[in-house]
Amino acid sequence: MATTVISAFDEFQREVVNLDAGVTSRARRSREWLFERILEFPDKFDDFPLLYEEKGIPYGSFSRRTKIRPLDDIDMISCLHATGAIYTAHSHDDIKITVPDESRLSTYRHDSSDELNSRKIINKYVSALSSVAQYRKAEINRRGETATLQLTSYDWKFDVVPSFFTNAESDGRTYYLIPNGSGHWKKTDPRIDRDRVIRVNQKHGGNMLNVLRCVKYWQRRPTMASMPSYLLETIVVDHFEAMQAEASEFVDIELAAIFRQVANAVMDAVLDPKRIQPDINDLDWSDRISINSRAQSDATKVDDARHLEGIKDMRGSINKWREIFGDEFPAYG
Repeated sequence: MATTVISAFDEFQREVVNLDAGVTSRARRSREWLFERILEFPDKFDDFPLLYEEKGIPYGSFSRRTKIRPLDDIDMISCLHATGAIYTAHSHDDIKITVPDESRLSTYRHDSSDELNSRKIINKYVSALSSVAQYRKAEINRRGETATLQLTSYDWKFDVVPSFFTNAESDGRTYYLIPNGSGHWKKTDPRIDRDRVIRVNQKHGGNMLNVLRCVKYWQRRPTMASMPSYLLETIVVDHFEAMQAEASEFVDIELAAIFRQVANAVMDAVLDPKRIQPDINDLDWSDRISINSRAQSDATKVDDARHLEGIKDMRGSINKWREIFGDEFPAYG
C-alpha cells in the first residue's frame, strides 16, 4: 500500500522487481564455490580437458546486475585450454575447431572427424558436475549450449558454458568460442556487455539499472508477445547510451521515453553491441506488432499517470501504474 507514486515505486522495486541483497550475496558465494569445484575436474577425472583458469568468468544478466526476481539461473563460462587445437570461422555462429591426434581434446571429436564436438564436451561437464556435493540433477539444456546443474541447497540452477579463448585476430580482438547448439561453436564476448552496462549506468549516476529492471518486469506480463531478455536489455541500454542528459533517480520519469524507444526499435534491426553479428532482432513480424502496440499504449498510460501525479491525484496515478505493471504494483492506501 502506498500514498505517493514515489513510495509506490520504492516498494515495487524493493519487494517485487529487484533481487534481495541477501539472496544476491548468497548466490555470488555459491557461484564462486562452483567455480572452485570445476577447477578440480582435470585432477579428479583423467580425461577431463585442461582448464584455462584465468579466463573463466561469470556472465549473463545476474553478473551484469540486470536480473530481476526470481533468481532462477546463474550463468558461468568455464574456459578450456586449446592444447594445440585451431579454429576456422565459417560465420559468427559456425566455428569449426580442429583437434590434433596428440591433444587431450582428441577424444571429444566428431566421429570420423578431426573437428571438436561441443556436445561431447558439454556431456563431459554434465558427467563431472554430477560428482559435485549437493548434486540434484545435471543435464544439457534444451538448446544444447550449456551444462545445467541443479543443487539441492539452492533455488537457482547454474548454466555452465564450456568455452575457448582465442588469440587476437587481425583486428586485435579476442573472443570466447562457446557451443552453438549444433555440435560446433560460435563467437561471443560477454566482457563487452558487462563493461557497456557498467559504463552507461555510471554515465547516468547509477540510475539506469532500476529503470532497466522495471522494463524487464513490464515485458514479463502476458499482455503482449515476449522478446528475449537480452534483446530488450540491448534496446534499453542503447537508449541510455544515446541520451545526453543524466537519467532521473525516479524511474517513472524515464518510462514513457523507454516504452516509445522499445516500440520503435522492435520494428527494425537491433545492432549487436558486441559487433559479432549484424542484427540480434529475430522476432517474427506478428510479435513485433504485438510488442509495438503494447509499448505505444503503455507509453500513453505513463503520460496519463504522470499528469495525474502532477495534479496531486495520487490514487488515480497509482491506479494507472497498476494498469501498466499489474497487480503486483502497490495499491493506493
